[in-house]
Amino acid sequence: MSAPQRVEDTATPHRVVILGAGYAGMSASIQLAARVRGQKDVQVTVVNAQERFTERLRLHMTASGQQPAELSIPQLLAGTGARFVRGWVTAVDAEARIVRIDDDRVLHYDTLVYGLGGVADTPAVPGAEEHAYTLNSVQDAQLLADRLARLGSGTVAVVGSGLTGVETAAEIAERHPELHVVLLGRHEPGADMHPKVRAHLRSGLRRLNVEVRGGVEVAKVLPDAVRPASGESVAAEVVVWTSGTRVSPLAAAAGLAVDERGRIVTDEVLRSVSHPRVYAVGDAAAVRQGYGVMHGTCQGGMPTGVHAAVSIVRTLEGKQPKPFRFGFYHTPVSLGRRDAVVQFTRPDNSPRRVYMTGRPAAWYKETVTASPWPTWGRMKKLPASGALWPRGGRFTRKGQAR
Repeated sequence: MSAPQRVEDTATPHRVVILGAGYAGMSASIQLAARVRGQKDVQVTVVNAQERFTERLRLHMTASGQQPAELSIPQLLAGTGARFVRGWVTAVDAEARIVRIDDDRVLHYDTLVYGLGGVADTPAVPGAEEHAYTLNSVQDAQLLADRLARLGSGTVAVVGSGLTGVETAAEIAERHPELHVVLLGRHEPGADMHPKVRAHLRSGLRRLNVEVRGGVEVAKVLPDAVRPASGESVAAEVVVWTSGTRVSPLAAAAGLAVDERGRIVTDEVLRSVSHPRVYAVGDAAAVRQGYGVMHGTCQGGMPTGVHAAVSIVRTLEGKQPKPFRFGFYHTPVSLGRRDAVVQFTRPDNSPRRVYMTGRPAAWYKETVTASPWPTWGRMKKLPASGALWPRGGRFTRKGQAR
């Protein structure tokens, strides 16, 4: 193997490298770059495997054959001063503060923001990795869309009755009424929601002719069927896997302290508890709040990215970073293009009695899905706007408990 090539120059600014340009990584990148724009003593570098931004909130739409917008990461970063490096992160050396890109390139960092998000946990069940489709990327979703377009008739089994599974099953059923869609999972869809919200969700799935099978633990995926741990196999021409997520093993391999799922364990300001020069954001981070460890969503991921950026700036200014505080606000779930449910929640994500259904909820969900672009646009012009987030119907300054 040839000697590694240096990606960065030999100047002496404080080098901040951000790994991953998902919702959390992009929020960290734009917030940080906007705050240090024009300062020659700080260099922000964003690393991602591809130039196209992945709208994970729309991948179920892509899978059903709808065409998403082409969003370029370099264009989203334009005007911030951040530079973009395209490539796969293949290793992190937390002691030497080095990141390897595609094995043959090297980035040195002074501060690292680790935002390599999760993917479907297909290795957890035999046959899933070989035979099931996933929504890990735009390309994966487009492969599924192509397969469904050629199918003509038959059964599509969507494994996983969580929010992604529900949205995927509903979208496919609405766009392909000629197909029989079966949603399988351990729990009833919307099990954690208010009973009336759960009832509307089930009614919407029935309207779309989605067959729901709860209490199912899938033991194996075959080329033409799904085999539960108990009961008869479900014949299916196509299997879509949305059950469970896993994160990259790079953090654990680098010697960073991780939890049982491989997520980086953070302190109250989102630094690694074992390597304080490393911040973790989004799905890659095990962030503990008063109600427990946050679960991965765009809703929580973007604030972690912004808070990490603000913490880095405060540290560079010789100030103490503030603790991260976050409470969940809502759970929007689409049921095709004309129906949805929105469960408003307490900060710990438990359901409140307030909810929306039907077309108003569908409009609300679409507004939420499109919200990153105006948010990032505001941050470019007014960086301080990124430190304000809606909580409990009010805007509160992020990092301060209410």
